[in-house]
Amino acid sequence: MKTTIELPDELLAEAKAVALKRKTTLKEIITKALQREISPSANVDDDLFKLDESGLPYLPKRNTKVTNHIVAELLEEDCF
Repeated sequence: MKTTIELPDELLAEAKAVALKRKTTLKEIITKALQREISPSANVDDDLFKLDESGLPYLPKRNTKVTNHIVAELLEEDCF
């Protein structure tokens, strides 16, 4: 389907440069970007983070209170 959209000149130039660098088309770059925006990745846990009104991710509050003791235990686990 063909459609017309208005994009900022700078964004369009960047998208064209990315398409050229990746040896693909502008259509493919825009299609993939829209797919990522509309369909969240299956690998991302929906409860892991939320999006605010402007689309920025944030960590939601949990019922667990993080204490110095919990932090110390996590640091001792050598998981980093």
